[in-house]
Amino acid sequence: MRVATSAEMLKIEEQAESLFGLSVSLLMERAGQAVAEEAQRMLPEPGKVLIVCGKGNNGGDGFVASRHLSRSGYEVSVFSLAKRDDFPPAARDAFDKIPPEVRLITEPDLALLDKELVDCELVIDAIFGFSLKGAVRGIASEVIEHINASNKTVLSVDMPSGLEADTGRVLGAGIVANVTVTFTAPKVGMFLQPGAQYVGEIIVADIGIPESLVNEYSSFRQLDREDVYELFPAREISAHKKSVGQVLVIAGSQGMPGAAALIGRAAYKMGAGLVAFAPPQSITPILNGALIEAIAWPQAESATGVLSISAYESLLAVSNNYDVVAIGPGLALADESIELIHKLVSNIEKPMVVDASALTAIAKNTNVLKNRRAETVITPHPGEMARLFGVSTAQILDDTVGFAKRASDEFGAVTVLKGSRTIISKSTESTINTTGNPGLATAGTGDVLTGFIAALIGQGLDGYNAASVAVYLHGLAADIAAEDISEYCLMASDVIDYLPEAIGWVLG
Repeated sequence: MRVATSAEMLKIEEQAESLFGLSVSLLMERAGQAVAEEAQRMLPEPGKVLIVCGKGNNGGDGFVASRHLSRSGYEVSVFSLAKRDDFPPAARDAFDKIPPEVRLITEPDLALLDKELVDCELVIDAIFGFSLKGAVRGIASEVIEHINASNKTVLSVDMPSGLEADTGRVLGAGIVANVTVTFTAPKVGMFLQPGAQYVGEIIVADIGIPESLVNEYSSFRQLDREDVYELFPAREISAHKKSVGQVLVIAGSQGMPGAAALIGRAAYKMGAGLVAFAPPQSITPILNGALIEAIAWPQAESATGVLSISAYESLLAVSNNYDVVAIGPGLALADESIELIHKLVSNIEKPMVVDASALTAIAKNTNVLKNRRAETVITPHPGEMARLFGVSTAQILDDTVGFAKRASDEFGAVTVLKGSRTIISKSTESTINTTGNPGLATAGTGDVLTGFIAALIGQGLDGYNAASVAVYLHGLAADIAAEDISEYCLMASDVIDYLPEAIGWVLG
């Protein structure tokens, strides 16, 4: 499903009018009708509906909805936050068409609002749309707080009022909706936190804008089951272990062998044909015991049990025999291991998934990413992303979408910025993932994701789609596991164990 920013949505609407003659008035009429239809679904027996309208075109959608609901036998009140002459032309026309049966309140009287809230069965929020920037202030802020305090069922028009369409931020008051009817395409902020907690059920209403415009001008997507089904690699009847992806894992050290084991097991479970470890020599027996299906190429190590710089030529040679390399988790950082990581990331000419310690090492010289000659996927959490850009974690969290895109642009890599809403970006497009739960906040789940991504690259997906599908299934497996064993008991290995159920659900 395509998702749009506010600027992209404005462009789509401009093009709809200039190329297809879809005027603001026509789109407003269709939007208002869609809202009325959803209101009737939510309140099947005609009852009392309160529609609260702002002074923009979002308010105009509310006026149109009031007309349709009144004609269908509903008792409708409109609480308008503006006078007639304050509305833009299309909304003013809609205001003029409000039938006399509708009770119209144009005074900003909160006592009247409270009375209407007590009497109504459904509130329609048409105060602000996707163009809102910054905090809601004044009477609008008070109205939003009164609606939330009423505990009535709320249907929001296009966006819950107070929610920023591009960031998902709520600066001040924000409507907590049960249902949001959004038009043409959902907006980015509806899937980001905290916005995702405000929107309730999302209904995408088709108001006649051609899908081709959305595809041309939106730069975001959100994957659903059908999307993942289409992207998931098919397995040929003639498949063999070398045709479905050979993954080399450069990970682990004394004290952290489990990171490598989790990557290897995750890659196998996601369908890799062959997994090989290239670990420090001393932990090789541990990995052989942890994953008997994998092979191992023991490497030279330092006195502290981390990969030595003297292993460089051997690792470079071994990598030539594999389709994709996963590097980073569990690689303890000493001066020589940092130098080794820089040289390997720069010079291995295979697709590569770079995670954890490798990202910390690269933060000291991000040119090694820019110099790569094969596709690269980086998988930072916000702290690792902060180190890559030399900013605070708070700055990353304040603009996850922007930093994910910036990382892809500056480093020439597919970026997976992990979080409660993981963002997967390449230079021209981003995916917002909506699967997963707080149970994933436990050690090793990032290592599992690295293995999933590497396995899908090995099976032929490009880095962007491999990362998008892997993140979706990673979250879905965690969701299934959480239902079974709870978020509290979820461990990284559980995500691997529940992956077959997640894949089975997607593939039907």
